[in-house]
Amino acid sequence: MTTVLAPRAAFGVIVPSTNTVVEDEYYRFRAPGVSFHSGRILIRDAALDSDAAFETFLAGLREEIAAAVASVLTCEPDYLIMGMSAETFWGGAAGNAEFERWIGELSGLRVSTGASACHAALTALGARRIGVITPYQPVADEQVRAFFTELGYEVHAVRGLKCGSATSIASVGPEEIRAAFAAVDGPGVDALVQAGTNLPVIGVADELERELGKPVIPINAATLWHAYRANGITDRVEGAGRLLATL
Repeated sequence: MTTVLAPRAAFGVIVPSTNTVVEDEYYRFRAPGVSFHSGRILIRDAALDSDAAFETFLAGLREEIAAAVASVLTCEPDYLIMGMSAETFWGGAAGNAEFERWIGELSGLRVSTGASACHAALTALGARRIGVITPYQPVADEQVRAFFTELGYEVHAVRGLKCGSATSIASVGPEEIRAAFAAVDGPGVDALVQAGTNLPVIGVADELERELGKPVIPINAATLWHAYRANGITDRVEGAGRLLATL
């Protein structure tokens, strides 16, 4: 529900308990009159140092998501944003659609997922050939590649940073992020995309867009933009890239 302090929208944000970036980046680019309220997915094992560890991490995530949704519903939000992304890419477009259906069934609310938000952003920007960076292991990078390929994008390259744990993702610095984007860029690449919501990318992406002259889409900017526009919030927000500033 809207509140005295948030008369336009109160957003529920579902975020892993290991994540320290989503809420910070959302509040940096908060439109007046909205608020964010987190339901945190309890992560008991943050290890991501192999494909097997990554799949174990996702299994734990799935077990705890419903509890995080139930928790955040007690503040009666108007809309949900998934502040976690790997699960939303899993299983391609059909997997994301099923995930959205499940979250809607649990909550009774509409939802923005990372996968849908990135697709909507790329569509709005008219981009078809993309380079993608993630903090993931190869097993998850292939899911990301498959999602975009299935939707008709030409994926020039995917660069996974193979972060060793869910918490260590937030420690990746700007130079490493820049190097990863450079590795997936190339002639004819229309846009660069980032998955992994605990990777602090928005500030770097805003700079890179001006330097490269092409869209750079951080997943947290995409989900924020998607949620705002789905709720009729059309404010143009500076400092987070052209998506929030112009569309």
